[in-house]
Amino acid sequence: MGRRPTGYVGGVLRFFVLAGLVVLGALTVLAAAIGGWGWWVLAAVLLGLLALGCYDLLQKRHSVLRNYPVLGHLRFLLEGIRPELQQYFIERNFDGRPYDRDTRSAIYQRAKGVKEEQPYGTERDLESVGYEYLVHSTAPVPPMDHTPRVRIGGPDCTRPYDMALLNVSAMSFGSLSANAIEALNRGAAQGGFAHDTGEGAISPYHRNGGDLVWEIGSGYFGARADDGHFDEAQFADKAADPQVKMVSLKLSQGAKPGIGGVLPAAKVSAEIASTRGIPQGEKCISPAYHHVFSTPRELVRFIARFRELAGGKPAGFKLCVGSRVDVLAICKAMVEEGVTPDFIVVDGAEGGTGAAPLEYEDHVGMPLTEGLMTVHNALVGVGLRDRVRIGASGKVSSGIDVVKRIIQGADYTNAARAMMQAVGCIQSQRCHTNRCPVGVATQDPKRMRALDVPTKTERVVRYQAAVVDQATQVIASMGLSSFDELRPHMLRRRVHDGEISSYAELFHHLEPGELLGSPPAAWERDWLAADPDRFQP
Repeated sequence: MGRRPTGYVGGVLRFFVLAGLVVLGALTVLAAAIGGWGWWVLAAVLLGLLALGCYDLLQKRHSVLRNYPVLGHLRFLLEGIRPELQQYFIERNFDGRPYDRDTRSAIYQRAKGVKEEQPYGTERDLESVGYEYLVHSTAPVPPMDHTPRVRIGGPDCTRPYDMALLNVSAMSFGSLSANAIEALNRGAAQGGFAHDTGEGAISPYHRNGGDLVWEIGSGYFGARADDGHFDEAQFADKAADPQVKMVSLKLSQGAKPGIGGVLPAAKVSAEIASTRGIPQGEKCISPAYHHVFSTPRELVRFIARFRELAGGKPAGFKLCVGSRVDVLAICKAMVEEGVTPDFIVVDGAEGGTGAAPLEYEDHVGMPLTEGLMTVHNALVGVGLRDRVRIGASGKVSSGIDVVKRIIQGADYTNAARAMMQAVGCIQSQRCHTNRCPVGVATQDPKRMRALDVPTKTERVVRYQAAVVDQATQVIASMGLSSFDELRPHMLRRRVHDGEISSYAELFHHLEPGELLGSPPAAWERDWLAADPDRFQP
C-alpha cells in the first residue's frame, strides 16, 4: 500500500463526523416514519448537530472548529465549565514547556480584544526564591502620548530603521504555514512593526507590506549558490527590495544552539523548495556552522560586507550566548577592525518555537537574562554600546517582559511563541508532523484553510498594540516618562527567604570603555582569554 497523503487522518475524521450524522439522521427519520415520536426527537437532535457541523466548517473565528467540526466544541466546553480541568488537559496533552495559565490567557484575550482583568488577585507565589518585580512609584505619571520606537543604524549604516518595541521574531515559511506567515506580515503592516523572516527565505506570503528583517542562516536560503554557499549577487538583488528594512545573520537560536535547523521532508512542498532553493520532498537540514566566517574577526568583516551588499541597510546577527569569552572575542574584533554590527539579537535558551532534541531545549545555551546582560555589558565595556542596538528574543509575551528586558540591556524585543498563539496556535506540539490542528504549523492545505487570514491579522495587530500599551502604562506607574529612564535598581529579585536584591546589586555593571583600560576582577580572566582570531572550543 502507498503512503497515505499528508492530512489524511484529519480529513477523514472531519468528514466522517459529518457523514456519520447524515447517515444516522437518514436512518432515524426512516425509523421515525415507521415508529413513534421519540425517533423524531432523535432526528431533530442529529439534524441540529449536522447544522452545527456545517456552520463550524464555514465560520472563520475558530480554527479548531474549522478542522474538527462538532468534536472541536469539546475543547470549548472544558474551557467554559471547568478552567482547572481545561488547564490539566492542556498541560498533560499539549504543552511540553507551556506558558502558565495567566500568560496564555492574556495572549489570547489581547489578540481577541477581550477585557483581560482577572479577579482574586495573583496566583503566583510572591514569596518564592527567584520571584522578580518592578518598583512602582507612589506618584505615577501620565503615560507617554506616543508609541516610542528605536533607531537602528550605526555610523556605517546609510539607511537606518526605526524599530517598534515589540516585533515578530524569526519563524520561517515552512515551519509555519502560508496562511500564518501572511497573517503575521499583514499584521506587521497594519500595526507598524517588523516581521523577521526566519532563515527560510522571503516567500510570496511575506509580500503583504509588512517591514521585513531578512534573516540568513547557515543554509543561506534565498541567497544560496548551487554548492550550498552564500551567493552575494543573489543576496544583493533581493535585499534591495524596499520591503526589506534590515538583514540579519543567524549564528544560533535559543531552542537548539550548536545544531542546524531541520525541515521534515513532508513539509518541503514545491513552493517551499522554490522559495529556499532546495530539492522538493527531501529533508532540509541547515549546517551547524557557517561558510562565510570561522573566527570573530571574519564574522565582523562579513557583517561589514553584509551591510554593503544590502545597500547600507542595518546589518547584524542573532545568537544564543554560550560563552562570555566568545562574546568578548567578537567585541575585541569590533574594536580592532573598527567595524560594528548595527544590531545584535540575543536569543534566550528558554525561547525557540522550532522542534529540537530535549537535551538542547533544556541543557544547552545561556538563558535570556544572563545572555542579554553579557552582551550589553561587553559592548559597554569596550565603549561600543552607543553604536549597537540590542534586541531580546525568548518568551517575551507581556508588557512586563518588554520593560524587564530593557532594564537588562535590550533596546527592543521580539516575540515568536506569543505571536503564534495570536494567530491561533494551541501548542499541540504537532509542528514537526505536519498535522497542526489549527493550521499554524503545517503545509497541508486542508488543515491550513482553518486559519482565516483576515481574522488572525486583526488578532496579531491587537495583541502587539496591547502589549506595547501595557509596557508604556507600566513605565508611567514607575513614575517614568521614557523607557530611557529605566535603571537596574528598578528591577528586584528575591534571592533568599527574607532577602531581596536589585539588578544593580546582583550583577556587576561595567563602565563605558572599562575593559580597554583596567578590566575588573570579575571580567579580567575572560577578557584575557578572548581572542579575536578564534572562538573557544
